[in-house]
Amino acid sequence: MAWKEIIAISLLSLAILLVLPTASASSTSLSDLKSTVSSFDDPRMDSVDLAFYLASHDIDATPKGSYVEVDLDGYIYKLTPNGSAPGLCSIEA
Repeated sequence: MAWKEIIAISLLSLAILLVLPTASASSTSLSDLKSTVSSFDDPRMDSVDLAFYLASHDIDATPKGSYVEVDLDGYIYKLTPNGSAPGLCSIEA
């Protein structure tokens, strides 16, 4: 195989790998989000911890002071950590 073919295949493979995580993150629904945040309680979780937890579950989350902004299919949701209340946070549209 010629070097040009190997480079072309490598670049194509890299492009496909870069696109895949974005496609999977955008498929998260509001019911998936609710399921993820109601799975357990953590009274010490703050907005940074919550954003990290959501991002590790392929949810587009950004900490904004005392709350987290989540973008699901163009809709922005505000998630506020619950503290000692059930679930990890409350969700506002």
